[in-house]
Amino acid sequence: MGNKRDLLLCLLVLMVAMDGAIASHKWRPFNRSCFPPGFIFGAGSAAYQIEEAALEDGKGPSVWDILVRQHPERIVDRSTGDVAVDFYHRYKEDIMLMKKIGLDSFRFSISWTRILPKGKLSGGVNPLGVQFYSNLIDDLLANGLKPFVTLLHFDHPQALEDEYGGFSSPKIVDDFVDYADFCFKTFGDRVKHWVTMNEPNGWSLGFGQGLPPSSTRPYILAHHFLLSHAAAVNLYRKKYQASQKGKIGITLVTTWFEPKFDTTADRKAASRARDFLFGWFMDPIIYGEYPKSMQPLVGNRLPKFTEAESKLLKGSIDFLGANYYTTNYAENGPSNTPFLPTDARVNLTTEKNGVPIGTTTDVSWLFNYPKGLRDLLLYLKKKYNNPTIYITENGVAEANNASLTVKEALKDSTRIRYLGGHLKYLLKAIQEGVNIKGYYMWAFLDDFEWNSGYTLRFGFTYIDYKNNLRRYLKYSAYWFKKFLLN
Repeated sequence: MGNKRDLLLCLLVLMVAMDGAIASHKWRPFNRSCFPPGFIFGAGSAAYQIEEAALEDGKGPSVWDILVRQHPERIVDRSTGDVAVDFYHRYKEDIMLMKKIGLDSFRFSISWTRILPKGKLSGGVNPLGVQFYSNLIDDLLANGLKPFVTLLHFDHPQALEDEYGGFSSPKIVDDFVDYADFCFKTFGDRVKHWVTMNEPNGWSLGFGQGLPPSSTRPYILAHHFLLSHAAAVNLYRKKYQASQKGKIGITLVTTWFEPKFDTTADRKAASRARDFLFGWFMDPIIYGEYPKSMQPLVGNRLPKFTEAESKLLKGSIDFLGANYYTTNYAENGPSNTPFLPTDARVNLTTEKNGVPIGTTTDVSWLFNYPKGLRDLLLYLKKKYNNPTIYITENGVAEANNASLTVKEALKDSTRIRYLGGHLKYLLKAIQEGVNIKGYYMWAFLDDFEWNSGYTLRFGFTYIDYKNNLRRYLKYSAYWFKKFLLN
């Protein structure tokens, strides 16, 4: 009775607050007790962005280790992740900060080349890398934090890229499965949530790599990502799931798209945008084939699944990880953006009649539009049979402003407004029947933000890059702590 009463009270607070309170971070009573029992609240990071210890303890080079050296011009500040924020040596300190905030879980990725320096089991296992992740998992659990582990977050082995083109080749499937098998066997007794790969739909389009658009390459990459995912899930379910009792899924970019104008053409454009971004992966994973809207537009450049591949893909998630940051307007017309294949024939914008879709931020593409999260989740519920969902990334960044003192930089009111608004719409989606089990804010630490280098700060935790990477919790971390502690 108590839980039902709490939920009803929170829903009432939410309805009252929805109109006006989202514009302010002086929240009315709203905390974790509003959410279902067992709902997980956490924060995330990724190996290359935080660890990095690039040349230490037997780690092999990933594609990102090579990219930042060969093409420094692709990184805004020409930086690298060689040191990043030194999580490799300071993870115990960071876990204490997670515990201080009151997080339930930490989402992180394993560096494939820290485990298998040459990308293959036949190339040898790095025991120091294995020990690092084993120690990290043990320390998280000892401090009451559930590990939520991603196998691949953009940093596949350079050795496999050199040998056969990485995910451009179907040969990657067997090597990825071998790597996944080793991780399941080694860490699966303690890890109960696995993500095969992070944002392969964005990765296929060259997100974070500065790659030019291509008419063929994205579809080939996506095909091999999907086959690798399905094969790893199949192995986990057959070999480990019954004994280890874990769950496995995939994480996708899930930007939401609204029709720019209320016309048939723009409504169809928004639908195509959804199909070409996340339906591209979700349709094969749920239904065993690519979206019907993609097939005539891409033609014979869209690979086909064999009957066996389609069967393996269909139903190959226990949960979906949804990375939501913002919403775009979709307008019928020639594609104008690297965020969708040109075949989608969608023009994306972030304003209508001179008015931005949401509150502007220091990130050019990221507008604070929390309603888009609810709209996305209701769409996923309806189209994909209400899958179990974790929000695996949701957050906003401030510019790394060198003129601010540390004390000034900790006052991140933009993040508090952003998180508060999105959590309220997340709760509303839960009340409307969406099967959401957890929420991971991005990111726990300021980090190396791919092409943006260190010019953006997404973290709960401020990193003082000038003074030995000292950590400071931002105001948003204390706000979240208060939210979690009711």
